[in-house]
Amino acid sequence: MKHFNITVNGTAYDVHVEELAAGAAPTAVAAAPAPAAAPVPVTPAAAAEGTAVESPMPGTILNVNVTVGASVKAGDVLVVLEAMKMENEIKAAADGKVTAVHVRKGDSVDSGSPLVSIA
Repeated sequence: MKHFNITVNGTAYDVHVEELAAGAAPTAVAAAPAPAAAPVPVTPAAAAEGTAVESPMPGTILNVNVTVGASVKAGDVLVVLEAMKMENEIKAAADGKVTAVHVRKGDSVDSGSPLVSIA
């Protein structure tokens, strides 16, 4: 039996999937919603000073390498984003100071979502 966490329209589901032998009759089992994660306050993009570094594609945040107040140089890795089974390093485009971090490890993001703001 395989175990998956699936999110559909913003609702997380804890799903167990069993592979059936050829010719076996399938059985239906209703999935229970997974427990909701506690909300984590993050700095809204509009309130953050500076330029937002946006996600180039939908994915999951594997690592956040910076904190608010950190100085970064162009090319520094800010966030590691997993998309399509690949780890993508999201780098700073210019030197600056991190004014806001909009995501945390494990967050799912859409294309264009703000990740970090740099001034």
